[in-house]
Amino acid sequence: MNIETKLDRTAAKAIGPLPDGHPPVKIQKVGVLLINLGTPDGTDYRSMRRYLREFLTDKRVIEWPRALWYPILFGIVLNTRPGRVGKAYEEIWNKDLDESYLRTYTRSQSDKLGEALKAHPEVIVDWAMRYGNPSIDERITALRDQGCDRIVAFPLYPQYAAATTATVNDKVFESLMKTRFMPSIRTVPAYHDEPVYIEALARSIEQHFAAIDFEPEKVIASYHGIPQSYFKKGDPYHCQCHKTSRLLEQRLGWEKGRLLTCFQSRFGPEEWLQPYTDKTIEQLARDGTKSLAVFNPGFVSDCLETLEEIAGEGEEIFHEHGGGDFTHVPCLNDSEGGMAVIETLVRRELRGWID
Repeated sequence: MNIETKLDRTAAKAIGPLPDGHPPVKIQKVGVLLINLGTPDGTDYRSMRRYLREFLTDKRVIEWPRALWYPILFGIVLNTRPGRVGKAYEEIWNKDLDESYLRTYTRSQSDKLGEALKAHPEVIVDWAMRYGNPSIDERITALRDQGCDRIVAFPLYPQYAAATTATVNDKVFESLMKTRFMPSIRTVPAYHDEPVYIEALARSIEQHFAAIDFEPEKVIASYHGIPQSYFKKGDPYHCQCHKTSRLLEQRLGWEKGRLLTCFQSRFGPEEWLQPYTDKTIEQLARDGTKSLAVFNPGFVSDCLETLEEIAGEGEEIFHEHGGGDFTHVPCLNDSEGGMAVIETLVRRELRGWID
């Protein structure tokens, strides 16, 4: 009798006899759930409105009192924004698979991680989105149904923010609140300063620069912004972004001032983390910078904010104000370097659960 059979029998004995007709309890599997921000199911108005409604009603994302925010959200935002955002998604939509690239890359990351861990048949790898489909609850339930009594939840955000990492973890535990036989959970922490992550970013930049026919004078590390008020309440995101940039600058051996840390994608009337990426791109062009590169170290996969906002709008802003050569460095996505980051962190969190 092998050890797995012994464990199954021991566990079954501990659980005790089940009532007639009750399905057997599956156990002794370990789940890994990769979780990204989210994606609409389509670029049409209804799909976009459904996605934005879920996103913008999250208290971690918009911390305003509901009495103040909901009239604006349901009276204005959800009537006007779905059309505009849908057109933006249409520009960067993966038309071959009829889905966003965020979904394409997250699925591929899950598939590749599963292949990397195939020597451990007890491990089941899956993926989910905080907003949209497949939902966290759906995939947590699927892992439990497959016998996972231990699950590693991996919020795919290198830098911690309450509006990203925390809301993913909220949803994971919310899913478990309705279950009686609750699995053990580990959540992967922020990895903004992990050597494998810094090295992957550095090599990605070096490889990209080697493939273009100019050497960028300035390079912008553009992170998604958060309101200043969130930072003042104690969110560590701003500090972690700057540490990522500092470590990357040291690894690349660049002189001070070449790499700039900026923040993009602000929304609403509040003041957000500065300097703003779009304003910085404009100012650099006005000041005579003729070549510029931008990359997005806070995004694991290319998405609307990187492909449309930076690779598209960012280049337009640079050219309109006198800039010359512009390049956007792709996110790590499902590249060899990107997968090395994900696999390294997952294997670390699986210690003690697998051999």
